[in-house]
Amino acid sequence: TIHLRVLESSPVGTSIGSIKATDADTGKNAEVEYRIIDGDGTDMFDIRTEKDTQEGIITVKKPLDYESRRLYTLKVEAENTHVDPRFYYLGPFKDTAIVKISIEDVDEPPVFSRSSYLFEVHEDIEVGTIIGTVMARDPDSTSSPIRFSLDRHTDLDRIFNIHSGNGSLYTSKPLDRELSQWHNLTVIAAEINNPKEMTRVAVFVRILDVNDNAPQFAVFYDTFVCENARPGQLIQTISAVDKDDPLGGQKFFFSLAAVNPNFTVQDNEDNTARILTRKNGFSRHEISTYLLPVVISDNDYPIQSSTGTLTIRVCACDSQGNMQSCSAEALLLPAGLSTGALVAILLCIIILLVIVVLFAALKRQRKKEPLILSKEDIRDNIVSYNDEGGGEEDTQAFDIGTLRNPAAIEEKKLRRDIIPETLFIPRRTPTAPDNTDVRDFINERLKEHDLDPTAPPYDSLATYAYEGNDSIAESLSSLESGTTDGDQNYDYLREWGPRFNKLAEMYGGGESDKDS
Repeated sequence: TIHLRVLESSPVGTSIGSIKATDADTGKNAEVEYRIIDGDGTDMFDIRTEKDTQEGIITVKKPLDYESRRLYTLKVEAENTHVDPRFYYLGPFKDTAIVKISIEDVDEPPVFSRSSYLFEVHEDIEVGTIIGTVMARDPDSTSSPIRFSLDRHTDLDRIFNIHSGNGSLYTSKPLDRELSQWHNLTVIAAEINNPKEMTRVAVFVRILDVNDNAPQFAVFYDTFVCENARPGQLIQTISAVDKDDPLGGQKFFFSLAAVNPNFTVQDNEDNTARILTRKNGFSRHEISTYLLPVVISDNDYPIQSSTGTLTIRVCACDSQGNMQSCSAEALLLPAGLSTGALVAILLCIIILLVIVVLFAALKRQRKKEPLILSKEDIRDNIVSYNDEGGGEEDTQAFDIGTLRNPAAIEEKKLRRDIIPETLFIPRRTPTAPDNTDVRDFINERLKEHDLDPTAPPYDSLATYAYEGNDSIAESLSSLESGTTDGDQNYDYLREWGPRFNKLAEMYGGGESDKDS
């Protein structure tokens, strides 16, 4: 007896073991063929012969279930395929063996009672109403409890929910068949003790229609009536649509909201109706537009109805009833403005605008350009420049004198309008003699400026003013020099401290020179 084991989860075709019969012969006389001849597992297992090894391989023929049956017994026969007729009397050339196969339990996922579920529910049910229940069980002997859940990828709007313990499916939001007639959900069943073992099942929810929408006009109708219309003349055929879908099909009824002396509605009993005139002739000068309320109702329960308004314009028509002009244009005719007149006026306005634009463009082109466009624009015989900042310490403009006399660049004369970077020993200013004539002094300064190569290209008068009136040292200008020796005494500069020693030495030397 041979004993084999196999897991209940083994798929069909899985090899669960092998058996081998021994034969003292060699070559083709040793070839053996195996087959199952009896036992309670002939329909669950199969055996094939391996030619190279002369073994019998037992395989799974049908799915196994530990909970249904845990042990199978097979009777396997091995027989020589080639027998020399001379040795038949030594037979039979075959043998049998008993093979016992044990099925081992495997933790299996839950199993639903159906392969799929279909639930139908009306769209007007209240939120929280149970629409159906799914059932699943643990096929293992332990019978672990099952937990149910919804795959939210199949219910993104979260319209439904499920009780995790009993699998009852209920609504969590109001339903609307006009938005979605079918909902395809996926319910998941998993073992509480082993959540990895889970099974999915498809649940189809069909939303049944409830008559909760009123019929409406199928399209927008642009309706007109001719001024020369006669009673009973057809001016419009109308139809309706409804979002609801009753089992017996749609059926609409048309009527007027109130009796109208000008128009009437005739139901065709095929979900359409005709709008007819009731009087002879219409005047667009009196009334250019009529509003006609039409009531549309259905035949489902509860009955739903709505009122649509037709806008009917009064138009001028030819003898065949073809529209020529309607109320909007008719209002302009009494003022003497036709379509051609309006077009002519519009063209005149456009022509005037074009003339104005052309005139402005020509005037701009004739405008004389300025002789000098900017301060930096230099011609051969015209130089435009400005010199500013006379006496200002922040003037960093170019030197005009350099342009007039380039050789003056090499002389490196000190400019009077900036502070020199290199300090030179100041020249001693000779003491002005007594009774110095102011006019001679001014002439001397003018002569000095006239000979200055860095002076501007025009005569300028240097202005001198008194300064230092509020200072202890008063003014150092020679213009205020007195005629007495007492006025030229600068010994007080030595009393101001070491910061004024240089001035004291410069102006104190005058007395030494006088004394000498």
